[in-house]
Amino acid sequence: MRAVDIIARKRDGLTLSAEEIDFFVQGFSQGTVPDYQAAAWLMAVVLRGMDRQETIDLTMAIVRSGEQLDLHEVAPCIADKHSTGGVGDKTTLVVAPLVAAAGIHVGKISGRGLGFTGGTLDKLESIPGFRADLTVDEFRAQLESAGIVVSGQSADLAPADGKFYALRDVTATVSSRPLIASSIMSKKIAAGANCIVLDVKVGHGAFMETTENALELARLMVDIGRGVGRRVRAVISDMSQPLGNAVGNAVELREALDTLHGGGPADFRQHCLTIASQMLVQTNLYEDEDETVQHLTFLLDSQRALQKLRQWIEAQGGDISYVDDPDLLPTARFIRELPASRSGYVADLNAREVGLTSMLLGGGRTKKGDPVEHAVGIVLQAKIGDRVEQGQPLLTIHADDEAKLSGARQRLLSAYEWSDEPVSPPPLIHQVVS
Repeated sequence: MRAVDIIARKRDGLTLSAEEIDFFVQGFSQGTVPDYQAAAWLMAVVLRGMDRQETIDLTMAIVRSGEQLDLHEVAPCIADKHSTGGVGDKTTLVVAPLVAAAGIHVGKISGRGLGFTGGTLDKLESIPGFRADLTVDEFRAQLESAGIVVSGQSADLAPADGKFYALRDVTATVSSRPLIASSIMSKKIAAGANCIVLDVKVGHGAFMETTENALELARLMVDIGRGVGRRVRAVISDMSQPLGNAVGNAVELREALDTLHGGGPADFRQHCLTIASQMLVQTNLYEDEDETVQHLTFLLDSQRALQKLRQWIEAQGGDISYVDDPDLLPTARFIRELPASRSGYVADLNAREVGLTSMLLGGGRTKKGDPVEHAVGIVLQAKIGDRVEQGQPLLTIHADDEAKLSGARQRLLSAYEWSDEPVSPPPLIHQVVS
């Protein structure tokens, strides 16, 4: 069996066997299949697709590339959530400690920024000392002692996905249902989570721009998880505009901390409560969703979730003074408001353009291995449905480079569309696949 033949078969639209997929995945993981062949294969998958069985086989091949955690001795239920990627999606920073504060163990393998979307680990690393590179033993020990752990992929858990993930970001092979589904579910399965909620985004700022595609991805991932004995449900949530107001690493972390301190944007707070309630329902801790939301609201407003966040950050080496005083977080050299060019109602706010602009400011990666600038980003003041007068600030740009600041202004102005008549904001949640 040769890697080049497997690439050619997928290039020609043929169905790959489980053995062929496993050969290619293990070869890439172990270094016998080089990056350039993996990139060619990824592009073939993007262009030709994979059927459901191929996707399941790909997922399990990635799982087999490393260790599989059995966490039943830690707790009978290990909860996890995963977003398919969005703009301003700092949900894990609130939801993970919120669910852990409710008494459910949360063990999560997270990722870094991918394309125009942000990464949870990049945001957490705005806190000095925070360690995202835990070993498997450290992951298990912290889950047992603190009840919460969020780590990057170690060399032991789904290592093939870690390599594919980095390569996809710089080869225009992110937007593929089989690749997204296998990447997400392989991490969930390998890390031992057995109660999983998938936050599947739809809209401008999502890899799935139509409800039909988002539903197909959600159902595919639910099928994969249930096929290996996991309790899985998916939430189809809106990403036609950024979630919350902040887009960028430190600015998103600051907004999450504000939410845990009892503030935060209303849409972001509601989204976090919805995802957290779905996680608790999955664990069978509660049956009534309204009762679940009420309890979670208490945990949020009483700052018990904030205390769990402090415990989590300290356990992973982070300086908790940054949690207590978000003003210590990195700040950009240039902080400038962008005024509205006209009066009217915001009819549309292209989340993808906002995410790309944040990336170009330095908040994301344009090539494999790039560092990120934690301080840069965008904070919105006007979103869909808001009435704005000419000259009123639409948003604030946080930049470390004057030339990038100038380019960001024009790009962000073009992200807005206007109406003279009132406009209703889009719904936060479109559907639950359970």
